[in-house]
Amino acid sequence: MSKTLRREDLMDMTAYGKERQERRRAITELKKNRRLSVGPDATCYFESYETMWHQIHEMLFIEKGGEEQIEDELNAYAPMVPNGSELVMTLMFEVDDPDRRATLLSGLGGVESTLNITVGDEVIKGVPEEDIDRTNAEGKASAIQFLHFPFSPQQIRKFRDHSNKLMINIEHHKYGHIAIVPLAMRDALAEDFD
Repeated sequence: MSKTLRREDLMDMTAYGKERQERRRAITELKKNRRLSVGPDATCYFESYETMWHQIHEMLFIEKGGEEQIEDELNAYAPMVPNGSELVMTLMFEVDDPDRRATLLSGLGGVESTLNITVGDEVIKGVPEEDIDRTNAEGKASAIQFLHFPFSPQQIRKFRDHSNKLMINIEHHKYGHIAIVPLAMRDALAEDFD
């Protein structure tokens, strides 16, 4: 599986438009085993080459920015393709009610530094994407966070060993939740490793 996304990997938008509905169905199916709720308001989406390829194509198709837009989309999304020794997550706080969402996010500053994945007795700390600060000066968190989880070879072996419990933890003092990763998701995510 490719670990990078380059200009030559992208389709022409006319050709993409003809395949778009089928590709959207396929990516929806793929994402079923790459998504996990952690607590009532947070959802973890684990990214891959395929999810980022799709995201770039959707942005180009919808925004119609042409060749000028391609470099920006590659710069934004190519770093989210796992490099073979990591998992990459988009964390979203999904709250429909705007008042409740504002209240939740205003107390979640720094949440991006409180995520980890536990595999047996190993704790893999999330490393926030460095593109921008995701907490503002007032301590309000962004509803979307991007994190990398770097694994050692030993941690990858433990990840693949189903006898080790696998959990995602958010340890923020205002949002502390744990979710056990189901086996089908675990097997799908194991494909992100070399």
